[in-house]
Amino acid sequence: MLDHLTDIRPAAADARARPEPLIEARGLCKAYSRRAVVLDGVDLRIEAGERVALIGSNGSGKSTLLKCLIGLHPITGGDLTCFGEPVGPQASRAQRLRMRRQTGFVFQKHCLVRRRSVLSNVIHGLFGEPGSWRAFCHSLAPEDWRGRAMEALEAVNLADKAMLRADTLSGGQQQRVAVARALVRKPRLLIADEPAASLDPVSGRNVMELFATLCREHDITLLYTSHDMAHATDYADRVVALKGGRVHFDRPAGKVSRANLHDVFDG
Repeated sequence: MLDHLTDIRPAAADARARPEPLIEARGLCKAYSRRAVVLDGVDLRIEAGERVALIGSNGSGKSTLLKCLIGLHPITGGDLTCFGEPVGPQASRAQRLRMRRQTGFVFQKHCLVRRRSVLSNVIHGLFGEPGSWRAFCHSLAPEDWRGRAMEALEAVNLADKAMLRADTLSGGQQQRVAVARALVRKPRLLIADEPAASLDPVSGRNVMELFATLCREHDITLLYTSHDMAHATDYADRVVALKGGRVHFDRPAGKVSRANLHDVFDG
C-alpha cells in the first residue's frame, strides 16, 4: 500500500504544480448557420506571460476566435475559460465584466475619436469602469484616470503629444495611442487583431517591437493575429495556425518553417 501511494504522489504533485492557463478553449465552435461554420472544434491553451501569434488565410477564423475569447461573439459549442472563468452563455454579467476589465484590445484600425485629444482617447480605454461616463474626455476624468493615461502614453513614448488632436498624428503614432488606450486598463491580457496591417513596414515593425517590449516589461500575455510572417515568428513565443476553422499547427515560433507556412496559406 505504501509503495502504491509513493507511485502516485509525483503525478499528483505535478498536476497541482501546473499553473492554470490564462486562456483555455476545448472543442470551441462558432457557427452563424449550418452552412456558416467559422470555428470547428478549436483547442487552444495559453499560459500567463506567453506571446502567441495567430495566423491563417482570410476566412480561417482568426478574428472570430479573438472576439469569442473576449465574449464579443458567443460561442456555439465547446468550452472556453479566460482567467479561470467561463466565457460564453453560462458566464454571468459580473464574470464578463471582470474578464473585460483584465483585457486590452487593439484593433487593426486605430478607432480613435479624431477630434478628441490624444489624452482623451487613452482615457476612453476606461469605459466600463464605475462612473465611466467621465471617461468621455480628459477634462471630465478623475485625476487618477488622467495620471494612468499619462503613464500609458509615457510607455509608448507619446506623453509629449497628450494635448494634440488625434488626427494630427501619423498612422504609426495613432496606433501607439491605441496601444496606450489598451494599456490604461493595466490588463493581464492584450489582444491585437492585425495591429500593423494598416502601417508602412517601418512603422509596423516599430509597433510590433513596442508590443513585445511592453508585454515583457509589464508581464502581460499577448495574443495577436498577423498576415506578416516575419511579425508572427519574430515577436511571438508560439505560432498557432488556423485552417478551415481548426488548429492546423501549434508550435514554437523558432520551429515554424517555410513549408509549414506554405501549407497554411497555399496548401
